[in-house]
Amino acid sequence: MENDRDPTVTIDDQFAAATSAAQYIQSLCPLRPRIALVLGSGLGAFADELDHATRIPYADIPGFPRSTAIGHAGTFVLGESAGIPVAAMQGRVHLYEGYSAQHVAFPIRVFCRMGVQAVVLTNAAGGINPSYSQGALVAVRDHINLQGQNPLVGPNDDRLGPRFPDMTDAYSADLRRIASDEATRAGIELFEGIYAALLGPSYETPAEIRYLRTIGADLVGMSTVPEVIAARHMQMSVLAISCVTNMAAGMNGGKISHNEVLETGHRVRAKFLTLLRALLPRIVHHLAPQRL
Repeated sequence: MENDRDPTVTIDDQFAAATSAAQYIQSLCPLRPRIALVLGSGLGAFADELDHATRIPYADIPGFPRSTAIGHAGTFVLGESAGIPVAAMQGRVHLYEGYSAQHVAFPIRVFCRMGVQAVVLTNAAGGINPSYSQGALVAVRDHINLQGQNPLVGPNDDRLGPRFPDMTDAYSADLRRIASDEATRAGIELFEGIYAALLGPSYETPAEIRYLRTIGADLVGMSTVPEVIAARHMQMSVLAISCVTNMAAGMNGGKISHNEVLETGHRVRAKFLTLLRALLPRIVHHLAPQRL
């Protein structure tokens, strides 16, 4: 219903809504992927190269939130990468667009209801750790949620997951190890770091960046964390990779613009795509056999 897309409306039955969206998507394509990707700012090109692709605008999917951010195409793509079925989101929605944490996490719920077991989240982030440079790729090891919101607030639905999910291993160590191995094999430097999530949409002040660095953050961004929480609530494995599209405020004396974010994403696209292509077969092989 159109009302479901209103960011101020609560999704009363997330399980039913996610099931309905999953069934609609599956009615349009016979592929049944076990792995899904969320492609952030400037990083949607991976979905453009999928074979035998079915492309579905978010606006066509029942209950699916619509992306309004520049650089987010707002298209759900089902296709194959080297013969591996993949579901990919070209762009995501954010809290700063006015959506609730429930709505931001809703696509992850849909992935789960489609049978997806692992999700690879990508994002554009500001670099805080001085060892990073613009264009660096960083596998997220942990996060700090400073967005003031959580997609699990409200009544819990045990069909989705437990009331109090453990977040000790929110980011799979096994998948990070696979990512590190494949990056080394491809000659790509892949860092690890801690991602701090803020609400946005304004970029952080230099004082805020000094605070984030003090509390242990290596990266800062405005996405990913609600999706990770929802994925772990449903026992999905998570790998998150950030592209450092700019150094954070006060790190190099320069100003920050979204154009810079998109330009850097475009510049490192080939390196990022090489890594993603190499990762997928290893991740699928790592997953437990699907239950029939």
